[in-house]
Amino acid sequence: MSLSTIDRVDPRTPEARLARFFDADTVSLFAAGDTSGVVAGQGLVDGNEVVAFATDPTVQGGAMGRDGCARIVHAIESAVRLGCPVVGIWHSGGARLQEGVASLDGVGRIFAATVRASGRVPQLSLVLGAAAGGAAYGPALTDIVIMGPEAKVFVTGPDVVRSVTGEECTATSLGGPEVHSKRSGVVHVTCDSEDEAIERTRALAVLLADQRDIGQVAGRELAELLPENPRRAYDVRPLVNAVLDGEGIELHPKWAPNIVTSLGRLGGRTVGVVANNPLRRGGCLDATSAEKAARFVRMCDSFGVPLVVLVDVPGYLPGVGQEWEGVVRRGAKLLYAFAECTVPRVTVVTRKAYGGAYIAMNASSLGATAVFAWPTAQVAVMGAEAAVGILHRRKLAEVPAQRRPDVLAELTEEHIRTVGGIDRAVELGVIDAVVTPAATRGAVASALASALADARADKNVHGNIPL
Repeated sequence: MSLSTIDRVDPRTPEARLARFFDADTVSLFAAGDTSGVVAGQGLVDGNEVVAFATDPTVQGGAMGRDGCARIVHAIESAVRLGCPVVGIWHSGGARLQEGVASLDGVGRIFAATVRASGRVPQLSLVLGAAAGGAAYGPALTDIVIMGPEAKVFVTGPDVVRSVTGEECTATSLGGPEVHSKRSGVVHVTCDSEDEAIERTRALAVLLADQRDIGQVAGRELAELLPENPRRAYDVRPLVNAVLDGEGIELHPKWAPNIVTSLGRLGGRTVGVVANNPLRRGGCLDATSAEKAARFVRMCDSFGVPLVVLVDVPGYLPGVGQEWEGVVRRGAKLLYAFAECTVPRVTVVTRKAYGGAYIAMNASSLGATAVFAWPTAQVAVMGAEAAVGILHRRKLAEVPAQRRPDVLAELTEEHIRTVGGIDRAVELGVIDAVVTPAATRGAVASALASALADARADKNVHGNIPL
């Protein structure tokens, strides 16, 4: 059945939304729309095979009964058989009350099908209206969640919250795009219009469906994107986009912004980029950013997306709050994610990589494909000056105050010579080569291309649990 003849009087109908999502005149519905409240089908997105389903908010507010749930399960299983992405367009009040436990069983079957497909095919969720209860957990189990401006995601709505807890809230303040993009981390991408949300979802589906081979890349002078003063903060996102062929799609831009996670292309090939952002918290890793990066790394690994890691990290953020928030437990997730990773992954140290954060950002010891460093980069347990302040505390205390800066500088230079800095790291093999900023794109692309050519066919397959 073609959607080209569908009457689009109400743009919220699943047929209308699927017609806008797929390439024109390419979709074939699995079954005609009915009272089940779900329509699903397969078609093309920028020429790539994709399966999609949409709930119907014009039928009982999009609430899902057993039959509608079965259609979603069929769509997910069809995507697995075809080996293509599956996109869910959500606008639903959750399980149908009048069906009781039958609808709950149906929703549970959606969850089980989603988990079975996890790591096997990309699963994207586009939320365009209220998504409550089971319709909230459905997207939460998928790889990427995109929210339109009218979207709301919550387990229980504001009326129930008010009656049970006495808390005053609106649907937007409880589960709107701003809440989930900044505070909870539930949503990966928010958009200002429904059309933009659909286009972003299409672009992400294509990045994961059509990964291509790595071609030739042109060099770019990247050094100018960093401030001359090595202590000055800067926004790493222009550097991320300059390393890529063009602007990537950043996931979770407002949540844990001290680390950047983006999907884009390098030499035409889809890659994921993980980068410390010194503009936020000095680029330190903390509990939330480590968890954010770990989830992204595991998603890329699930779908064979190579990784580029841009490192400028002074360490883990210290403090009682961080320890109480589980920085040890949550930071370990990033270590595990990189150590488990089987896709090629190349690290570039641009300014500094200190302490445990040096290891966590895809160090050679965790199995990095290659580690490069810019000529002025520093790799150490901590900054040389800070290390001297600890190692020579007594000696510095004995020096007259007016001479202390000069003595500190001398001891710092001696420390760098003794410990070895980048030269020592290259000698030990923990850094493979020193590359200039202008040669970085070519070096990274070459390392990834060689690793992809040698990649084993029997790669470790794992799901993408929402960490």
